Amino acid sequence: MGRPPAKPRTSLGERIAAARLAVGLTQQELARKIGASQRVVAYWERESVSLKPEQLAALAVALGSSADYLLGIAPAKQRGNGPAGKARRVFEAVSQLPRHQQQKIIDVVETLVAGHAKAA
Repeated sequence: MGRPPAKPRTSLGERIAAARLAVGLTQQELARKIGASQRVVAYWERESVSLKPEQLAALAVALGSSADYLLGIAPAKQRGNGPAGKARRVFEAVSQLPRHQQQKIIDVVETLVAGHAKAA
């Protein structure tokens, strides 16, 4: 964790931070996805900035959002009933594996969930 911010986020910064947290990314992870530094992401979240179209597009893609949402034009994309944050990223990665490897992971997860349900 860094030092506490000295000033509040801008409205654009609020939407970037909210979308970033909704998908379970740190500023560093988002920066890596868009080819920027963590300091740039922190700056965008705190200062009044004018993003270039390609920066806005990269943010929208990395955050699974729309440019309209980030600009405050449209409501946030409604989240489905699936997992959030890190769990969602892991399951998205699993979905890219071959079917037989996916099934092995599903078997392990189902066993863990069933064991947890019995313990509760």
